Amino acid sequence: MGRGLMIRRIREEDVEAVTNLVYELAEYERARDECHVTPDQLHKALFCDEPKLFGHVAEVDGRVVGMALWFLNFSTWDGVHGLYLEDLYVTPSQRGSGLGKALLEELAAECVRNGYTRLQWSVLDWNTPSIDFYKSLGAVPTPEWLGMRVTGAALNLLGHPQD
Repeated sequence: MGRGLMIRRIREEDVEAVTNLVYELAEYERARDECHVTPDQLHKALFCDEPKLFGHVAEVDGRVVGMALWFLNFSTWDGVHGLYLEDLYVTPSQRGSGLGKALLEELAAECVRNGYTRLQWSVLDWNTPSIDFYKSLGAVPTPEWLGMRVTGAALNLLGHPQD
């Protein structure tokens, strides 16, 4: 990586910039109206006594221009944790500079250092440039697995079954 470029763990002073990047990602993914996170929420999740969310940033000349937010999952088959990448984003002006790859390399190193057996994430099926990029790094799609989610009214109904 060139001079002035750095991948590092997120710090408290990065939260505002990372929140902005989350909104940029939501816009890119055509779902801006679904994004509601606040800097306070993100700060609490990342810097509470026992955080469940972790992050790295890509910095160029002291400015945060990319981020990776992640959490641990667990493989009952392997018997160890893995890392689930929730968000990976690099600003358009910095794409192609190697920052996305550097963020993923750092997450892979995090896995190796901690004995985690997998680095996993989801990508929108229409996002061909990202899919091609991930494949170039050795990632493979898992087409036999469908992502499932329960939110909103369905979550409330499931969480409060009526007799």
